[in-house]
Amino acid sequence: MELLGYFLSALTPLNILMALGGVVLGTIIGALPGLSATMAVAVLVPFTFTMDPATGLIALGAIYTGAIYGGAFAAILVNTPGTPSAIATTFDGFPMAKRGDGNLAITLATLASVFGGLVGGIFLLLLSPPLAKVALAFGPPEYFWLAIFGLTLISALSVGNTLKGLIGGCIGLMLAMVGVAVVGGDIRFTMDTQMLLGGFDIVSALIGLYCIPVLIDLVATPDPHLKVEQGNRGIRLFEAFGIAWKSKFNVIRSSVIGTIIGILPGAGGSIAGLVSYSEARRSSKTPEEFGNGAPDGIIATESANNATVGGGFIPTLVLGIPGTPPDAVILGALLVQGIKIGPTLFAQQGEIVYTFIFGLLIATALMLPAGLLIGRYAYKSIASIPKTVLVPTIAFLTVVGSFAIHSNLHDVQMMLVLGVIGWILNRYGFAPSPIVLGLVLGQIAEQGFVQSYLIGNATSNIVGMFFGRPISLAIVALAAFTLLYPVLFGNRKEKARKRAVAAAKNYAETDGETAKADEATLSEPVINPMAHLKGVIAKPRDTAGMGIVVLLVLMAVWAITQTSEMSPLGSVFPITICATLIVFSIVLFAMNLLRKPAGAKSGDQTSESVSRRIALIVVMGFWVLAIPLTGFWVAAILAFLSLARVSCYEVMPAKRIIVETLAGFAIVTGLYWLMADVLLIRMPSGLLF
Repeated sequence: MELLGYFLSALTPLNILMALGGVVLGTIIGALPGLSATMAVAVLVPFTFTMDPATGLIALGAIYTGAIYGGAFAAILVNTPGTPSAIATTFDGFPMAKRGDGNLAITLATLASVFGGLVGGIFLLLLSPPLAKVALAFGPPEYFWLAIFGLTLISALSVGNTLKGLIGGCIGLMLAMVGVAVVGGDIRFTMDTQMLLGGFDIVSALIGLYCIPVLIDLVATPDPHLKVEQGNRGIRLFEAFGIAWKSKFNVIRSSVIGTIIGILPGAGGSIAGLVSYSEARRSSKTPEEFGNGAPDGIIATESANNATVGGGFIPTLVLGIPGTPPDAVILGALLVQGIKIGPTLFAQQGEIVYTFIFGLLIATALMLPAGLLIGRYAYKSIASIPKTVLVPTIAFLTVVGSFAIHSNLHDVQMMLVLGVIGWILNRYGFAPSPIVLGLVLGQIAEQGFVQSYLIGNATSNIVGMFFGRPISLAIVALAAFTLLYPVLFGNRKEKARKRAVAAAKNYAETDGETAKADEATLSEPVINPMAHLKGVIAKPRDTAGMGIVVLLVLMAVWAITQTSEMSPLGSVFPITICATLIVFSIVLFAMNLLRKPAGAKSGDQTSESVSRRIALIVVMGFWVLAIPLTGFWVAAILAFLSLARVSCYEVMPAKRIIVETLAGFAIVTGLYWLMADVLLIRMPSGLLF
């Protein structure tokens, strides 16, 4: 009965209004690359101090959960995760949108997000104290292996390019080492420039590695960005419900995985989404569809990353250990409100905390109608916008999003450089996702590794520290299984298909030769690791990839030479990762030597597409360099108009040019006003403005 009273307290008109407004605002912010959930929560915290504590917390929680969900919009529509939690959503969301199923993808993401958020909230409501003990069982070795597990997952998901995925993860870990060491305080790999002292910002890198390649490829052809659905198919709610119902075990499993991983401080939605995605793919009857627009991939990711919201609040409220940066901001708001965090919170200040939890559940439920309403128009609007407006608008969002994080133009410069490098690497099989995840998990991995190394060194049992704890061994076993699964079982489904063909032919009473072939097929072993290796070697030689790994080896050797000036605390992790990168690179190089040289390929790009790609990079480069001279607004207007011409493949009438020019002025001015006057971000001024 007490819980019913708290539920009714959460149902006041003001609380419902805060929940709805927070969800809508959070969804919009999460859908814009660079405007993170942490930023949204941090900016609005002061406004909650005048509210009732429970009402203020409901508003913050609603913004947080809405922003995590909103990241799916950018992931599906422009192949750019709005938040790191939506990295895995890009794997199948964007392919669905490209083939014309964008509305279905958004609806599935909405349903999965709501269910996952409700599961996480219910766990928070009913099982907070016992589940919080799970977080206490994790020490430094477990966090290190958890980060490595996340990297092995995304590497294994790089179908046919597992080794390149592992190399990409090492690249991301190396990027995470730039700047001040998380343990020991050494200044590393800055090349004596102040610009790199703060390292590579995660959000800037995410925007660059995902957005810039999309922009470069957008201007390469006159083809539309997304396929426009024929007819007004709306949000396709009943179709999405049918798919979700068939995948109900995937939804439940992913939500539970997300909640449990959310309990672990620092793990976050990116690991939860990848673990759930990997498990969904492993247990699927059609794993080959994953990465090509499989609805189960979206369901798994979005169920898990939204379940981490409720899971992350468990250690925050019970132990005072924030699970994610937004949790840390909300924890600060709790302390300012005079709420005492700890195991006694639910007993001593139950009215506030239970009202907040019920408000979070209400906000999650309101995400369904709000998300469907936004999604109904989001896909169709993005799909129907001409490239002459879409390309400069996305480019402007990348620049303003990168700048808004720290009000620092260096972040914008890093974003652009990483984006161009990411596009080149992606062209030769080094996907951006492992690199981004390595950067996201870098500090967690290094802190866990160095602390474990110190404890093991002090106890003269380094090996036992890493491999002698039960939870660590379980995570290591899972990581090994993830990497070996494609090798050991990759041909099982092919053998099953051959068996079915053989049975059908035998049933049709074929001739003796076919029967012998069938007998040979049936006699083949189901598990044949050598067949997988032969298949890898049979591919044509990747000469460009060999050149890239040579450069990576040279970079790793240079990094190792730089560690001589560091303390043992600051050098042990870089040496380990660089050595690992060298080993992976040598293996990839050797495998390519065993392959046959690739035949000459006819170019798939016209000279015009190449020139437009180069033009886009040049315009964005001049844009970033011009901001200190002309001011942010003037540089953005000039770049917007220039990029509109770069992406134009037709002779447009003067009227349309005028309309699109006015649209550009409106978009740039509106977003500039939002940043400068609403979010109070200090925008750079120049000689002209």
